Formats: sequence, structure tokens, C-alpha cells
Amino acid sequence: MTTKEEYARGKKVKVGVTDLTKCYDELLVLDDINFEIYDGEMLCIVGPTGCGKTTFLNTLARFIPATRGDILVDGTPSDPRRHNIAFVFQEVSSIPWLSVEDNIRFGLRIKRLPADEIERRVETMLELVGLKPFRRNFPQELSSSMEQRVVIARNFALNPDLLLMDEPYGQLDIKLRYYLEDELIRIWNELKSTVLFVTHNIEEAVYLGQRILVLSNKPAKIKEEIIVDLPRPRKFDDPEFVKIREHVTESIRWW
Repeated sequence: MTTKEEYARGKKVKVGVTDLTKCYDELLVLDDINFEIYDGEMLCIVGPTGCGKTTFLNTLARFIPATRGDILVDGTPSDPRRHNIAFVFQEVSSIPWLSVEDNIRFGLRIKRLPADEIERRVETMLELVGLKPFRRNFPQELSSSMEQRVVIARNFALNPDLLLMDEPYGQLDIKLRYYLEDELIRIWNELKSTVLFVTHNIEEAVYLGQRILVLSNKPAKIKEEIIVDLPRPRKFDDPEFVKIREHVTESIRWW
């Protein structure tokens, strides 16, 4: 079993979160949360229903202000004007009036990248997600899996400092979810992006994550950090996979 110290050795800290606290009037939702995300890491977050996972992500993305605490990206305070922090929501968020390729271009144009760089990234992502034949189609002409791949491509194209994913496959059937999880791992391996993936599905967290952070019930704290030291591709019936899944389940159950 890999220790936390062994896991962290030689890794660069991409995102550092210190004393992150969020209150809504008298309601304390996030309580002094501290953790680091390493460069190129796939980190999963799980926790009991209603513990504040989405508030946690929204605070990290700067959609809402923290009550207290610091978020550093590459050692400097997180700033949407300086850093690329991309977000994949629970609901499919493709832009219906834009074609597949223009959905991917959308964020790149907002960032005002040079035209040749935009086209290079669009072509790369279309190739990676297998949508070149559908580049001029609109989202409503695609299957659910293809539409979700458009959203993933649009966000990865930004080469984000941090990609936040908020239960993006929660509404999909199990077969489609497995397929998109494998697609995510393949693209992440190719691009070496830093991903924080929030899910209520423990099996999904063990399948995807290199580390899992378990949040406590509200007010949320980090209850436990679990290293998932399993080779890929991972197998759901692997005894070590089952052992980690059961451990995470018990950690959430007894808060």
C-alpha cells in the first residue's frame, strides 16, 4: 500500500487549498478544508448526500466567494482572469445553436487565442474524442454520449490549470457511464491535465481516481484521504478494487 508521503514524493503541487471555509449567514457549509492537488492528477471527491460537494466546487471555481481561506494555482492566488479553471456541470452543457466544432472553439475564442492555435486545438480535440465526422453537426443531432464528449472536448481544449467535474455522468445509464469514464481516462492520459472529479458514485471514484478525498457530513471537512494504488485498466471484480470500494463506503457511512 502506497503511503501519502510516497505518493507525494517528486510531485509538483498544482493547486493548494488552505483553510477553505464557506458560510451562508449562520449556516456553515465548508469548515477549514485543506488539501493539495498535484500537477496532472486525477483526484476524486466523495461524501454523503447534501454535505456540500457542489458548494465546494463552486467555491474552487470562484463562482461564489469563499468566506475565508486561500486557493493558489501554481503558487499564486486563483484568478479567473489569469488561470484557466474549466467546469463540467451535472447537466450536459453543450451550446445548442453551435456546431460541434464551434462548441469546441467557443472558450478558445473567449480567451482570444490566435486563430491558428484555436484551429490546432480544435483539430486535436475532434481527433481525440472521435467526432471529426460530426464536426458540423449540432448537439441535438447527436447521441447523449457524443454530446457529452463535445462538452469534455470543449473544456480540455482550454488546456485548463484545473478541470472541475461535478457528477457529469450521474444522469446517464450504467453502460454509457462506463464508456465515458474510459473516454475521460484516455483523454486525461493523453493531455496530462489536472482533474478534480466530484461524484456520489463510490465505484466511479475508485475506477477513476489516483486519490480519493472523503468529505464528512455538513459542515464538510476532509475526513480521509485514500490512495488508489491500482493499475489501469481497473477491474471492478479485482479483490483490491473491492477492498478500496468497501473502505470508502464505510468511511462515508460512519460520519
